[in-house]
Amino acid sequence: MLAKCSVQSWPRMKMSARRLSIRSVLRALVDRREWLRRLGHGITAASLAPFATLHATSEASAAPSGLITRRVPPRDSAAEALPVIGLGSWITFNVGDDADGRANCTEVIRAFFAAGGRLIDSSPMYGSSQAVIGEAIARLGRPGALFAADKVWTSGDASTQIERSRAQWGVARFDLLQVHNLLDWERKLSLLLEMRAAGRVRFVGITTSEGRRHDQMEQLMGAHPIDFVQFSYNIRDREAEQRLLPLAAERGIAVIANRPFQQGALIDWAQRQPLPPWVAEVDCANWAQFLLKFVVGHPAVTCAIPATSQPVHLRENMGAALGRLPDAAFRRRMVAHVESL
Repeated sequence: MLAKCSVQSWPRMKMSARRLSIRSVLRALVDRREWLRRLGHGITAASLAPFATLHATSEASAAPSGLITRRVPPRDSAAEALPVIGLGSWITFNVGDDADGRANCTEVIRAFFAAGGRLIDSSPMYGSSQAVIGEAIARLGRPGALFAADKVWTSGDASTQIERSRAQWGVARFDLLQVHNLLDWERKLSLLLEMRAAGRVRFVGITTSEGRRHDQMEQLMGAHPIDFVQFSYNIRDREAEQRLLPLAAERGIAVIANRPFQQGALIDWAQRQPLPPWVAEVDCANWAQFLLKFVVGHPAVTCAIPATSQPVHLRENMGAALGRLPDAAFRRRMVAHVESL
């Protein structure tokens, strides 16, 4: 599953003289072989906190956990930051009443919080996912780090659907509510803005996926005081770079990138290819991290939300929020490589 890195591909770190002492401490604590072993197995965020702090880009910062974070708009009082890797729940958490399936989802979410994760995203259209998430966070003692993001997706009574979703999650209120796929957006967005003004939700957003409704989303981003937008963005689906990502940056709107693996198809394809050794320059140990670092390397992206049903894959994904992120030139190199295969 994981691509192996050689000691010779250890990232060349260009440090100023005042950072040499930090480097020596890191070498004393973790030698190269041990570092590679840990990275290849999806290490915990805390064990690489000093490393991530050294290499965080200018557009991002490192959380106490060591994960790279990006700021979201201030709403309650002060601005906060979210790790650049979140957790989606489409398909993977729709396990119904299967006890083993629910226990496995709990382990995925346990690993997510253990690695420093915060944002979990779901929707009423995701089958049993909301109830599965609610059961998992209850078993885990309702972690205080949780940033609960859900959606409204109905042509009927939105207030009733939102309350049902909240009860399934078992949270006092959602951090973020989004109009799913812009369905009946006029009434739903008006309701969510009223809820935000009343303190019944912290942030408000709109979503789309698979490249649909970009023109309409662009219009709404320019006309309404929304906090978040969510749309598809990955190394093969880069349409959002043309207008949506620049507009989000201009207006200070947080961006959640969905389908970073094209619902698994992209990573299935990538893993049949050799991982290029030069990706060690941005601390990638596997294709999952390659694909995710491309997405969150864009400075306008706040968070990507890969979905998984396996704790080991969750830890691989969270590794994309550690170490260095690719700059614009490196991201172009990544695109060129993928397009050449």
